[in-house]
Amino acid sequence: MLAAESIRVTFDGLTAISDLSLEVPKETITGLIGPNGAGKTTAVNVLSGFQKPTVGRVVMDGVDLTGVRPHEVRRRGLARTFQGGRLFADLSVIDNLEVTGVGLGLTRREAARRAAEMLDWIGIGALGERQAGALPYTDERRVAIGRAMMMEPAYLLLDEPAAGMTEPEANELAALVRRIVAETGCGVLLIEHNIGLVLELCEMIYVLDSGRVIEHGTAEVIRGSETVRHAYMGTAEDVEPAAAETLV
Repeated sequence: MLAAESIRVTFDGLTAISDLSLEVPKETITGLIGPNGAGKTTAVNVLSGFQKPTVGRVVMDGVDLTGVRPHEVRRRGLARTFQGGRLFADLSVIDNLEVTGVGLGLTRREAARRAAEMLDWIGIGALGERQAGALPYTDERRVAIGRAMMMEPAYLLLDEPAAGMTEPEANELAALVRRIVAETGCGVLLIEHNIGLVLELCEMIYVLDSGRVIEHGTAEVIRGSETVRHAYMGTAEDVEPAAAETLV
């Protein structure tokens, strides 16, 4: 599994994460939720090598990844998406995936073949020749997931993939995430403000607030937690509309 062990991150004396331990097993969907400013993106950055923890370590399948550079983390089988998509806007959709394949060691021809297969697998093959920078926001998110899934990583970190999506679009995303796990055995960490989506998809959920885990458990445990309810009710303007109702 992928694990964060007693992670602490400080910036110029300010603590972004005070104590984070979580586990992401393979073949499961694990959730990470919390109000804005809770430290979720910092946690993802630590797991994926973009931020070195001040204290603690990241372990993947028994191997310590702490301090390993992001591109090497990716080569070892841990992929992520970003809140802003971060596609190569001037390239076509298929070229975005092809570049990833080449960066992971494939020949240009093999990368092009696998990129086309991945787009078809996700269901967006028709977008292959579109310029990435001209895509609607929701299609951009799907392309970002396709790019992350090149070479079938062992673990996938999804940072706010449903942001800005309508309910039908979020439902399509949920189906895709389930399919990724079912067909590849990948372990997924879903970081989301859409609490309903997390409660629906995830077998285990961690709740982060002010840089520390305040609760973890199944969807039933999270729904029934007074600690979680208090954290969200106190920052209602920071969560998706009706999030409080979801937790009640």
